[in-house]
Order: sequence, then structure tokens, then C-alpha cells
Amino acid sequence: MAYYEKCIETVIEQLDKFNPEKDSPEQFLETVSTSLQTLSAQTQAFVLEVLSGCLQYQRLLTIVVDAFYVRDGRLCLWADYSLFEVICYLATFQLDELGFQLFCNIIKSQPLDKMCKFLRFFFNPLNLCSWIKDEWSLVYEIAYVKENWIDPLMRWQPKVQELISQLERMLANHPSLPKTKAKVTEPKEFNLSAPRPRGIPVPERVPILAKPRPVPRSTYQLPKEQQLLEITKRYNRRKAEELLLRANMEEMRCAVPRSRGEPLVQDSKKQLRLQFGPRILKTPKLTFYKPNDDVPVKLNTAAILREGALYQRQVEKELQRVDQLVDGAGDFSEFLEWQKRMQAKDREEQLAAGECRRLQGKLSHEEAILARQHLMQENKQKANQKKEETAELMQQCAERRLQEERSMKELVEQVLETQKNVKVAQTKLLKVRQQIVQEVIEESRELLQRSTEAAKEEQRQRCELISQLRALEMQPTRKGKLVDLTQIPGYGLEGEMSIMELRERLALLKESQRREEEEKRDQIIQGKRAKSQELQNTVEQISLCRAAMGRSAALRWEEKKALSVGPGAPCQDERVLELQRRIEEKAAERHKQAALLHVSAPRAARPKPRAQLEAQHWLELERSRERRLRALQQEGSACGPARRLEAA
Repeated sequence: MAYYEKCIETVIEQLDKFNPEKDSPEQFLETVSTSLQTLSAQTQAFVLEVLSGCLQYQRLLTIVVDAFYVRDGRLCLWADYSLFEVICYLATFQLDELGFQLFCNIIKSQPLDKMCKFLRFFFNPLNLCSWIKDEWSLVYEIAYVKENWIDPLMRWQPKVQELISQLERMLANHPSLPKTKAKVTEPKEFNLSAPRPRGIPVPERVPILAKPRPVPRSTYQLPKEQQLLEITKRYNRRKAEELLLRANMEEMRCAVPRSRGEPLVQDSKKQLRLQFGPRILKTPKLTFYKPNDDVPVKLNTAAILREGALYQRQVEKELQRVDQLVDGAGDFSEFLEWQKRMQAKDREEQLAAGECRRLQGKLSHEEAILARQHLMQENKQKANQKKEETAELMQQCAERRLQEERSMKELVEQVLETQKNVKVAQTKLLKVRQQIVQEVIEESRELLQRSTEAAKEEQRQRCELISQLRALEMQPTRKGKLVDLTQIPGYGLEGEMSIMELRERLALLKESQRREEEEKRDQIIQGKRAKSQELQNTVEQISLCRAAMGRSAALRWEEKKALSVGPGAPCQDERVLELQRRIEEKAAERHKQAALLHVSAPRAARPKPRAQLEAQHWLELERSRERRLRALQQEGSACGPARRLEAA
């Protein structure tokens, strides 16, 4: 057992020294073989064989050991990583050569609990036939892995299972001995001189700080820039609404839906095409403007072509719808009217439900106010009791402070007497130290004078050496020989020429390249002009389509606005009336409670009373309700054109 334990420890020690980033396996094995010369030949051969195998199949061993640490070996030490690699190598590649009995001896020479846990994990049939096989197949071929490694391991699995049960029985019969407590080190105190008692300073009076300046009112006000932005935003919105209404007065006829009883329009297809007009009219480019600037923002080419294609598809769908109407197809106006009625009914139900939620919130608010008033009364009683207790404690603290001040004065007088004797000894010590300092200063002056003289001598020698070097550099030297640029070198190479001929040929080549570039540039400019003309035609068509759609949207908005005026009447739902009655009762009860508790007077002195806060709260709720109604109306108006296009 001890022999195998020593061999495995040697392999683990050498395996821990291996660094794959710096060392190569061949050189590492050579250095290890030289360091193991002291061991026997059999031990040396076993160690080198196991070590070389672990280095060769390290990728396969790393897969198994990493998974073991993640799943079953969470409590194992990372220092045992190399031990598990060696056991995994012996079980996978050397079990047939070593024999099962020798393998058992090697396992029993190691810690039994670690070996039992690792063998149970590695020889689990589910692990071997599932993920271990798949991971090893990524490195080697599937058939090779199954035939040479997985199948032998599965054959040895029953015997290894018996070994695991034997190890568990050994662990149960021989539990680990408890660790003996080591002798605790008893510290010894240092033999130091007693420190001198610190002087107690005289208590200083607490300074009275100046009253700070109050916070300026501008902190709680909006800046002027933000106010100007709000005013500009409102003005731009009003101006945009006026322009939208003015543009909707001249809407195209094809954009208005026709009911079933109206007569058909003759030649509707031709009129629709004439309203869009030809595509090659000179119109300004499609731009957008910021509210506070006059700088236009131009659309890119992709956006213009995409929008032009969209409007072209809409025109084609409208033409198909007109053709179908001419052929006798029906209209969906009756269905749309029924749909509007149902949407209005749903909207009324939503408004009633919203009113109920609002009143429920108001009722819960009243109940919260009543609970707060009860809590204030309880807190007031507790505060009075607390004040009486604090007054008694403050009186006791004042008496205790007077006694402490008297004792402190007596202690200060004693300390002043002892300090007078200390000052005489300090003056004598100061005189001795001053004499020592003067002697040290004189010695440092002498050393500094010697060092300056040596530095001057060294500087003089350097100056002489520099002057000699400069004199050598100033001597005249011969330049290079003259070169004839028109002469051919005469090396006998093919295509040999002089430098002047080479320059002339390069100039001709540059001239031909310049001509080709000019031709290409002219072709590119012509292509760009044709593309810009096509984009201009597309922008023209987009502007016409946008004007028509703006007019139709404005008319639809006016109709929705006229319809939305009606449902503004207060809802008379039973649930709403019941909630209003309960709110009035709670409000009356709250006013009575406030009159009894006398809490309304301090509230009135505040800058924002409760009534104002409640009014602001309910005003915000009303505004949110109006915004929700507008959103529902906009959704209904947006769904109308989509359904009309689907019907067409």
C-alpha cells in the first residue's frame, strides 16, 4: 500500500508542476526523468508512463473531473484535482493492463471517502452512456470512443460497484478519528515602561453658530427657459391644428366613402388618376421643420422610395375598389355605422366603470383620512406622556453634570501642579539637544564643501572631452559620387532603362489613369442626375398624397369631435350613485371628527390645505379620464381607414 501511495504522490507532484502555456510535454518528461534517477527502474517506468498518459489525454480527463467538481464533488478540495485525473486515467486506459486487484490496491492506498465518491460518479452507467460519451466524441470519433473506452468501462462496472460497496463498509467500520486539539499559545505581555498619564484638557465652550440664510424661492420655481418652451409648444400646436383644418377643406372626392344608395360616378378611374397629376412636375423636396428653427430636415433616398411605393400601392387598391363598385360590388357603410354604435356603447360602459373606480378611490381616501385622525389622537396622548418622562430625565442629568464639573475642576488643579515640575526638566533637555544640533550642522557643511569641489573638477574634465569631440566632428569629409540619370546601368536585365526614361513612362501612365478617372466620374454624375430626377418625381407624388390624407383626417377628426361632445353628461349608473352617497356620509363623519379633535386649525396655517390637495387630486383624476377617452377615440378613428382598406 505504501509503495503505491508513494508512486501516486510522485505523479501528482510532477503533474502539478506542469504548465501547458510555458512547457511542452516532451521537454517536461525529459526533465522529470532526470529528476527521478534516484528511484528504482520499476517505479521510474510506472511514474513516467502514468504521467505521459495524463498529459496526452488531458482534455478527456479534464471533462470528467470538471463535471465531478460541479455535481458530486462540490465539497472536495481543488488541491486534489490532479489526484482525480490520475485515478480517471488509470480506470479508463490502464485497468486492463494493471488488473483489477492491483487497481484495488492503488485505490485503497488513497483517501477512501474521496475515492468512493469519485468512482461512484465516474462508473455511473447514466453518466458513461450519456454526456461523457458525447463530450469525448467531440474530441475523437464516436466509434473509436465507444469501442475502446466506453465498452471496457461498462464491462468493469459491476466489479467496480463491488469495490465501492467494500469501501463504504470500510468507512463505516473505521470512522475518522477526531482531531486532537493543539496546545493553545499563551501570549505574554511585553515588559514596557508605564505610559505617562495624558493631560486632561480644560473643557471649551461650544461656539454659537450664525443663523444660515434661507433657501431662495427660485429653487422651487421652474426656470424661464422651460416656461418659454411650454409657451412655444402650445403656440406651435395651435398653429398646426389651424393648418390641418385649412387643408381638410379641400379633400379629394375619392377619399370620402360613398353609401350604397348614391349613384356611381362615371369614369372614376380616370378622375382619380388626373387628381394625382403627372409625376415630373417641379415641386420642392419633402422636408420637415422644427418648431423653433427654420432649418429643414431632408428625408434620405430609402425613406422617399419607401413612402412613394406605399402611396402607389394605396392608389392601386383604391382603383381596384372603384372598379369593383362599378361592377356592382356592395358597400360596407351599414356595417361601419353598426360598428360605430357598438363602439359608442362600449365607450359608455368603460366611462361608467372608470367613474366607479374613481369614486371607490375617493371613498378609500375618506376612510384613510378618518383612520389618520384616530392615529393622530393616539399619537398626541403618547407624546404628552413622553414629554413628562423626558422632563424628569433632564432634571436628573443636570444634577449629575454639576457633580461631574466639580470633580473635574479639582482634577485640573492637581494636574497643573504636576506640570510645573515637568517644565523645568524640559528646558534642560532642550539646551542639550540644541548643542548636538549645532555640531551636526558644522560637520554637514564641511562634507558639502568637499562634494562641491569634486563635482567642479568632474565638470571641467567633461567640458574638455566635449570640446575635443566637437573638433573631430568639424573636420571636412568627402561626399558621395555624382550620378547620371540618363545612363543605363547595363546589368543585362530584360526591360532595363535609365531613371529619366522610367520617369517619362510613369508620367504617361499617370496621364492615362487620369483620363480613365474622368470618364468614370462623368458616368457617375450622369447616373446621379437620373436618380435625382426619379427621386424628385417620387417626392412630388408623396406631397400630393400627404395633402389628400391630411384633409381626410381633419374631416374625420371634426366628426369624432362633434360625436364626443354628447357623452360628456354625468353618468347615472346605480353603482355610481351608491358610491357617491357613501362618500358624502364619510365626508360628513370626517368633518364631525375634525371638529371634535380640533385638527383643522393647524392645517389651515399650512401653504397647501387639505381641501386644496384633495381638489388637485380629483382634478388630476378627471384629466386622466379625459386623456383615456381621447385615446379610445383615436384608436377608433385609426381603425376606420384600416377596415375600409381591408373591405376594398
